[in-house]
Order: sequence, then C-alpha cells, then structure tokens
Amino acid sequence: MELGSTFGQLVITEPLVCAHLLGQILLAFGEDHMLWGTDSIWYGTPQWQIEAFRRFQIPEKLQETHQYPPLTKDLKAKIFGLNAAKIFKVDVDSKRKDLPKDYLSHIKMAYRKEGPNPSHHAYGWISK
Repeated sequence: MELGSTFGQLVITEPLVCAHLLGQILLAFGEDHMLWGTDSIWYGTPQWQIEAFRRFQIPEKLQETHQYPPLTKDLKAKIFGLNAAKIFKVDVDSKRKDLPKDYLSHIKMAYRKEGPNPSHHAYGWISK
C-alpha cells in the first residue's frame, strides 16, 4: 500500500479521517506492507508531507476504540524506506556505513580507494 499524496491531502483537510485511514491500512495490510510515496511530480516538493508524517500520531482514543497501532518511530522508518529496502533487497546497514558525512569525506574516500586522479584540463580563457 503506497502512502504519500493521500496522506498529504487528508492531513491538512481532515486529520481525524487521516488517522482512521492510517489505522485501517495498518490493520488491513500490516506495517510491513506500507510504502511512502509522494507523487511530487504533481504536487511539488514533498518535504511538508514528510515533516507532517513524522509528527502525525493516531489519537490514543482512536487507538483504544479501534485497536489501531500507535505510529512509532520504528513503524514510520519502515514506511519511509525500510519496507522498500526489503523489496529491493538493499542491505540498509551496509549502505548507511557507506555514506560519507560530507562532500570532503567523499573525496577523501575516493582518493584513498583509487589514488590521485589528476586532471590536466585547462579552465578559463587561454591565449593562442
């Protein structure tokens, strides 16, 4: 079950309906069968939807009344990408270790791995 633009539309217009929708999807499909998607080609940058989902909680009264699970940090991590990683057989732990902290770290790692890679290109204006 893909989640994203539906969430984005409901969270701002009908947050209670949004809570019910998320709870019902979780009960029907389970937390291991939900994926995050944003349709950002149609709606622009999805960052506001991502931030809204990070903060969103199903009210405790709805959890008690309908047996909806709480939206924990671990559950949201699955929806945001861990479930997709499972589908595409991505080893998340090894990929996290591969990511450099910044661009300079990336350059250092490449230098250590491949050695110097000098460029003899001339940039800018050159007289003939």
